[in-house]
Amino acid sequence: MEGIEHRMVSVNGIQMHIAEKGQGPVVLLLHGFPQLWYSWRHQIIALASHGYRAVAPDLRGYGDTDAPPSSTSYTAFHIVGDLIALIDLLAQDKVFVVAHDWGALIAWNFCLLRPDRVKAYVSLCIQFIPRNPSAKPLDRMRATLGDDYYICRFQEPGEIEEVFARFNTKKLLKRFLSGRKPAPLYLPKGKEFGNSPDREISLPSWLSEEDVDYYASKFDKKGFTGGLNYYRAMNLNWELMAPWTGVQVKVPVKYIVGDLDLTYNSPGAKKYIHGGGFKRDVPFLQDLVVMEGVGHFINEERPDEINTHILDFIKIF
Repeated sequence: MEGIEHRMVSVNGIQMHIAEKGQGPVVLLLHGFPQLWYSWRHQIIALASHGYRAVAPDLRGYGDTDAPPSSTSYTAFHIVGDLIALIDLLAQDKVFVVAHDWGALIAWNFCLLRPDRVKAYVSLCIQFIPRNPSAKPLDRMRATLGDDYYICRFQEPGEIEEVFARFNTKKLLKRFLSGRKPAPLYLPKGKEFGNSPDREISLPSWLSEEDVDYYASKFDKKGFTGGLNYYRAMNLNWELMAPWTGVQVKVPVKYIVGDLDLTYNSPGAKKYIHGGGFKRDVPFLQDLVVMEGVGHFINEERPDEINTHILDFIKIF
């Protein structure tokens, strides 16, 4: 795609695939679930054309990057370790970070653990989530959202993979990527995708059949377990991050979310984001943007606007 280069690099004991383009300050682009470096295709081109070096890895467990089998290999320390090794390999002291979904959660931990390596951070969709010392995250989710909540359904190794295997990968990805319900996602057993799981999904204008074909080709090859292991390491990560309880994120941050995003409409999210908690925990939060009529996959749905938001923010540093 328009001169995007691909290569494999050795980082933190694994082989990682990265896509990159451009010369200049490095912008590290971190994808979420169920996505790949490809979700940043629009941003890579735009950043490179404005004098930046855009670098988008397939994160551990995804695409052409290695996928250790155990969920215990997917903690913040493993993933941030991969990224530190990557920017060391790129010979960068500091980088800009732009991240979405699980990539954003990783990036918040990156900013907590190694703020000395981050120039500024643009978070898409996922606000900072401070560690609650009184309860493990999965316990809180089960108590408030129930066992059918998608993150709870993702926990048992192999169970949701068996469900996914009953579906055509492309159709499955269409369901995830085209979802726009501004509410928590539930996957009740036996009815994970409603009463008509085989019905054809109409793609939104911003997502083509070719786009989904690319995603499906990689998930057909790799499977979903690597991406699911991020969810399965949540309680372990909570235990390991105990020393950082109450620590503020002290890097410059811009936060962008769509008003139809399922995470923005999760219980307590809006109160935290707009009620002072977010700014308390992230004192250098410099801009907070809520985009109207936009769902979760914001960087693909509104690429031009997101590109402008990113460029306007990072150019001041």
